[in-house]
Amino acid sequence: MKKNISPLKKDKFKSARGGHSRMLDVCCRKCENTVVIYQKDGPGNLRRLYLDRIFAPKNMVGLQSSNIKDISILKCPECQEMLGTPYIYTKEKRKSFRLYQDAVIKKIKKLNK
Repeated sequence: MKKNISPLKKDKFKSARGGHSRMLDVCCRKCENTVVIYQKDGPGNLRRLYLDRIFAPKNMVGLQSSNIKDISILKCPECQEMLGTPYIYTKEKRKSFRLYQDAVIKKIKKLNK
């Protein structure tokens, strides 16, 4: 995947979670292949991937503008393991992937400044 990562997004969702963010490599637990590069805001476990926080790969960026019915299940591109289901998180009315329990491994990504 591409090494250049755009700066962290700063918006009302980041502020609502205490203003603490980090970039993660979200990897398939089965084959350890990186599936997406994701901005995690706030503390806690990774239960869902908001579509507007996905930075790579290119085919996953910008999915928030798609109809939720047109978004396919999140699968590992390497081993085809199913990792999550697209849905709308009702509390914030945001499109996201609901991750299956223990389907992914997250690794904190170092940002080059």
